[in-house]
Amino acid sequence: MRDQPSLQRDLVFVGGGHAHALVLRMLAMKPIAGLRTTLISPASHTPYSGMLPGLVAGHYSFEETHIDLARLCQWAGVRFIEAEVVAIEPQHRRLALADRPAVEYDVVSIDIGSQPELDSVPGAREHAVPVKPVAGLWQRWNALARRLDRGESGHRVAVVGGGAGSVELALAMAHARGNAAVEIALYCGGEEILQQYNTGARRAGMAALQRYGIGVHVDSRVVEVNRDTLLLENGTQATFDELFWCTGAAAAPWLASSGLACDARGFLQVDDGLQVLHQDKVFAAGDIATQVNHPRPKAGVYAVRQAPVLAHNLRAALLNTAPRQHRPQRRFLSLVSLGDQYAVADKGPLHATGRWVWHWKDRIDRKFMRQFEVLPARGDMQGQDRISDHSGAADAQDEMICGGCGAKVGARGLAAVLADLHGAFPDSCQPPGQGDDAASIPGSGSAELVQSLDVLRELVGDPWLMGRIAANHALSDLYACGAQPVSALAAVTLPFAGESLLQRELMQLLSGALHEFSAVNCCLRGGHSLQGPELQVGFAVNGVPMDARRGLLAKRGAGAGDVLVLTKPLGTGVLFAAHRRQLADGRDIAAAIAAMLQSNRHAAHLALAHGASACTDITGFGLLGHLLEMLGTGQRARLDVAAVPALAGAMSLLRGGQRSSMHESNDALLDRLEAKSPAATELLALLCDPQTSGGLLIAIPAERATDLRTELQQAGYTQATAVGEVVAASSVTHTPSVELVSLL
Repeated sequence: MRDQPSLQRDLVFVGGGHAHALVLRMLAMKPIAGLRTTLISPASHTPYSGMLPGLVAGHYSFEETHIDLARLCQWAGVRFIEAEVVAIEPQHRRLALADRPAVEYDVVSIDIGSQPELDSVPGAREHAVPVKPVAGLWQRWNALARRLDRGESGHRVAVVGGGAGSVELALAMAHARGNAAVEIALYCGGEEILQQYNTGARRAGMAALQRYGIGVHVDSRVVEVNRDTLLLENGTQATFDELFWCTGAAAAPWLASSGLACDARGFLQVDDGLQVLHQDKVFAAGDIATQVNHPRPKAGVYAVRQAPVLAHNLRAALLNTAPRQHRPQRRFLSLVSLGDQYAVADKGPLHATGRWVWHWKDRIDRKFMRQFEVLPARGDMQGQDRISDHSGAADAQDEMICGGCGAKVGARGLAAVLADLHGAFPDSCQPPGQGDDAASIPGSGSAELVQSLDVLRELVGDPWLMGRIAANHALSDLYACGAQPVSALAAVTLPFAGESLLQRELMQLLSGALHEFSAVNCCLRGGHSLQGPELQVGFAVNGVPMDARRGLLAKRGAGAGDVLVLTKPLGTGVLFAAHRRQLADGRDIAAAIAAMLQSNRHAAHLALAHGASACTDITGFGLLGHLLEMLGTGQRARLDVAAVPALAGAMSLLRGGQRSSMHESNDALLDRLEAKSPAATELLALLCDPQTSGGLLIAIPAERATDLRTELQQAGYTQATAVGEVVAASSVTHTPSVELVSLL
């Protein structure tokens, strides 16, 4: 028995800036027992500013220039919440998030960077592409590049700015397009470009701009932006097809309205310990912070240098130890890319230009990024700093069992147990193959009532998302039998924690579940909660037929000639198994979460409307296991495995040998395949990959299959496709089996 709960305090990081990425790494190497850490960021990947010009120029890939925050958090044991913070209430220690419940904290650190100043120029916000957030810039630039690749010509690209960022961006664009028919112009409000740099560096920048044929317009302050026109302060106009905005830094407006100490431009004011003035539990770093005793320009190098002090002082605030003071350097080395693999170095009165400078910069940048690409083994939690002398250290994570399949018992083991139990209790236990995920309740009145139960282990660190996934997963069994949910009961096990943390966690989980339940008029009527060594969340759900005249859809009932339509791609099992080992891309995990959150409700309505013969949802036993459950004696399925859709990243992970912990049990079903030769190993593996909140597999007469598939795709199930057909076996006693064929 534990004397004290293991979790005592919440440390929340807002933003995935350079300082926070480094601090997360530092804290993970020497964890604080009893601390629950959360990172909130609007995207799974955060750019490294020093390499962004190289990304646009084509010198680097997206992966080389972005820190995968989801992967970093998984390694560090940190909860990752992909969301946007829109307000902070320091008096309540609460963060308001867009479109989801607030998150409470005990200590918070803010590193959200800055954004280009748009609102001082009418029309800029409506018509310009700001360089931040980088995701928007990268998307818009790629769209333009694709149009140019198709042969479009005469494009005029305007870049508004004059500092290093705008010069690097204009040169990178020019280098990327080479001789393509695109005209690039730079509009600078000052008398010269690179005003913070010495004369030699400015000359090198100007020479590079001239070499690439970029029009440079100094003393050309933009005072108004229209749909395709810039109005300049001198009264002249300039036209453009694409406008990129790279002016002075601005702060997120919600900070100034929060009551926290901010300077005249809205940036947080911090002391030399990086603590927001007059706030003992709020810290800030990077561009969003102004160190009042040592103000400096907004530059990424300062955030990197702040990280060790921020890590120390967050630890000090949690453990009541002495903080450290930060003294930023007065001058720093600035390395500016000049389009090609060429750069200029500037520090004080000194400068240097050449290819060797670019390679020097490249080595520095790659060294920084290697810290997040090659993650070391984490320190042993035994003997490390503790918030409470009596709080237990967090248990070592179980690396063998993943949560991506709900940690189900294998199909064969389950069948063996049910067979024995049916023999002992024939009137009270269904034999193997007769039970269903959702079962009718005898004596439930005139309206047929069905019930289902599903429980998941922790799959994602974000409790609100976990509640949504678990609710959607449970409801899916009702949809698979054509039932409309009416009520639910919760069964939640929360990790051992203090009372306030338990309350925060339960609020997030149930808010997520109710987000899904309320959308389908399903009432959460109660349930049970307790504490344990790990998070588990599940729901018993009840429903009635969506179409009372049609009744329920059966799992079995497909006829010979029926086409098999799958509504969602596969791959959640391998993706989350790889995510647990820090081998999955955060963007692929985000896409998998989006797929799990897509409700099967509309797909079930369409299946009923088009006269489906049978239906099941794809969960822990994989496509192959659930397909075999659909088949009756004397039936077999012909499956075109090459037509089965996969989530992004799943196939590459399967090719690399990654498997979910339940995969081996599902592999035993491969002996029910009549032909294996048409499929590669990884395609066979996809059939056995266990799913969480997977799609529906619908059997429907062939003459209706095309219409069903078309309407599914129009309804948002964009990868819905026909994957096979049901045929009669050679013998009525033939054990259900699957033949792999090419039906194309």
